[in-house]
Amino acid sequence: MRVIAVIPCYNEASEVGRVVQTVRSFVAQVIVVDDGSNDASAEEARKAGAVVVQHVINRGLGASLGTGFAAALMNGADAVVTLDADGQHDPSEIPSLVAALEAGADAALGSRMLTRTGMPARRQFANTLGNVLTFLLFGSWVTDSQSGYRAINASTLAKMDLKTNRMEVSSEIIAELCRVGACVVEVPIKAIYTEYSLSKGQNWFVGIKTAIKLLLRRLSS
Repeated sequence: MRVIAVIPCYNEASEVGRVVQTVRSFVAQVIVVDDGSNDASAEEARKAGAVVVQHVINRGLGASLGTGFAAALMNGADAVVTLDADGQHDPSEIPSLVAALEAGADAALGSRMLTRTGMPARRQFANTLGNVLTFLLFGSWVTDSQSGYRAINASTLAKMDLKTNRMEVSSEIIAELCRVGACVVEVPIKAIYTEYSLSKGQNWFVGIKTAIKLLLRRLSS
């Protein structure tokens, strides 16, 4: 199975090189989507061995994943793994996600909520709200709808129609997996939080905007 990692990146010059170097040990190729960064993120990713696709302006997480998915499929991926550029995900868990696909799943979602070890209470609460909203709008229940760590096989990915550009894409991916009838499993992952990665999270204002955009997405489908 040719596995390609897609890493969305926005102003992560201090971390992305280390992440790419570690991820390369577990996949055939790493694609970093530099989402209009104004630092040296693209340069650091290339130095570490990634293929870098750049957005001229910042377009958001959803747009970055869409760009990365298209690039991965063009590069012959049998499966795509997504993870964050800030070091929040442990690349050594990639084989567990891929193994779930090899066992017959169409998508494997990394869930921090299955163990909750090391996950701050406020993040658990925010994730639970995201799970409930995803279920109410799209009828699909998962334990960690906002996780950025996932693996999806190419045939399933090709059927999905992602339309959102920003943070709401995490819930939209769940909705699309449900729509196309994908077999989805959840795999426990570690919650790795540092002062740096915590500073990158959503605030409540962004969360409210995300909820509104998800409602509009649901009404348009």
